[in-house]
Amino acid sequence: MKKKILFVTSTRADFGKLKSLIKITKKSKKFSVYIIVTGMHMMSKFGSTHGEINKFFKSNIIKFKNQKFGDNLETVLTNTTERFSKIVKEIKPDLIVIHGDRVESLACALVGSFNHILTAHVEGGEVSGNIDDTIRHTVTKFSDFHFVSTDNHKKRVIQLGENPKNVFNVGAMGVENIIKNNLIPKDQLFKKYNIPVDDKKVLITFHPETK
Repeated sequence: MKKKILFVTSTRADFGKLKSLIKITKKSKKFSVYIIVTGMHMMSKFGSTHGEINKFFKSNIIKFKNQKFGDNLETVLTNTTERFSKIVKEIKPDLIVIHGDRVESLACALVGSFNHILTAHVEGGEVSGNIDDTIRHTVTKFSDFHFVSTDNHKKRVIQLGENPKNVFNVGAMGVENIIKNNLIPKDQLFKKYNIPVDDKKVLITFHPETK
């Protein structure tokens, strides 16, 4: 029988990381793949990005809204835990794959652990210096397998007490996407967004502090 793998995505950011892995597993005859879509994907304020997932994958997509804008983290955690628990009991997956440090990842790792379902955590062991670290390290402790992006992150996961045999440095999935994807040429990008073409451009991004 095929093994059931259940991927969880709650933002455009983690879907970008998991997309290539989902493609690989869906092509395999060994797996039945399900995609749980929730979080910011389901909020119009953030672009209703669940539609992007439908462009790549047509089947076994389960969507649910776990929050409204302004909900606190404990409410999101509770809503996600309750709904994901029901989904898990219905699908009965052999493996749950989660990414990073979102509260949805924490909820799904919790459900997996309490139901004795193997859980794989992608890009654990990282440090960003805020509440994300607490969530990320907690997800690590609830997970069984760990796919990290650097040797330093591997060392940190092992320091948290995880079995070294279950910790794998697979590199950064975001970097792999950049290498494999056909990026739009600079001149086409500027034309698309009506940006004057010259070499005196600086791109700055700003990520607000979570706390």
